[in-house]
Amino acid sequence: MTSPTLLQILSAPEFFTGAALLFGLVIGSFLNVVIHRLPRMLQLEWQGDYAEYQGETPSPPEEPFNLAVPRSHCPHCGHLIGVAENIPLFSYIFLGGKCRSCRAPISLRYPLVEAAAAFLAAAAAWHFGFGLAALAAMLFLWTLLALALIDADTQLLPDRLTLPLLWLGLLVNLFGVFVPLADAVIGAMAGYLFLWSVYWLFRLATGKEGMGYGDFKLLAAMGAWMGWSMLPAIVLLSSLVGAIVGGALIVIAKRGRQIPIPFGPYLAAAGAIAFFYGNGLNRLYLDLAF
Repeated sequence: MTSPTLLQILSAPEFFTGAALLFGLVIGSFLNVVIHRLPRMLQLEWQGDYAEYQGETPSPPEEPFNLAVPRSHCPHCGHLIGVAENIPLFSYIFLGGKCRSCRAPISLRYPLVEAAAAFLAAAAAWHFGFGLAALAAMLFLWTLLALALIDADTQLLPDRLTLPLLWLGLLVNLFGVFVPLADAVIGAMAGYLFLWSVYWLFRLATGKEGMGYGDFKLLAAMGAWMGWSMLPAIVLLSSLVGAIVGGALIVIAKRGRQIPIPFGPYLAAAGAIAFFYGNGLNRLYLDLAF
């Protein structure tokens, strides 16, 4: 009886899923940085561009601010986060959810994002198996996670994430990984134009803006990854979840009706569900319709 090769070990569903889970924890730690810092980076750039437009000399920042610097630190006491304090998920548990220096509470969001990124990676590995499809799926799902939380915080879906996601979807499907290229191209166009049309119809009818252009680009990116046939399921799911959660916020949390609710998190959640179960949902819709 011959021993299994290295490739056979790596491609075994249990091993690949476990490795994806651990790798997802690491990526989740990085996503926390992206979610926190990218909006601030864009704000600094916009302030510089505006000052230049006004003919002013933009004041240089006191210190560089990007995804790499400054080092992660406690927002309460400034304590620099060491390597041992930055192990995804486990450091939070070991520290009891508090800063090692000042004992101020650490936001629960950090371990939850790490756990979510790990779960999504493991789900992609188990669902698609060892290969390019699983790795591409992980990139897609991690980006959706980052976009959902950035939009929830800032009502912003940055082009720096949505546009690369769109082009990457077309690139992946250039080789037919998820859908034929023609379906991906039509999906990207239809996704953008559908929400663009809804936006303008709502604006003409009410004089208000119902959503932002980032939502158009995000749905276009989903169409590029999953093809045009998944768009109805994504739109219906996101609208349903948005209506339920939005209604709950108004009734339970006493959120004012005039306070805008970001659509990106619901769109991202619907896209992730459709990515795994879209074919089944489409069959269900067809069965109900006919």
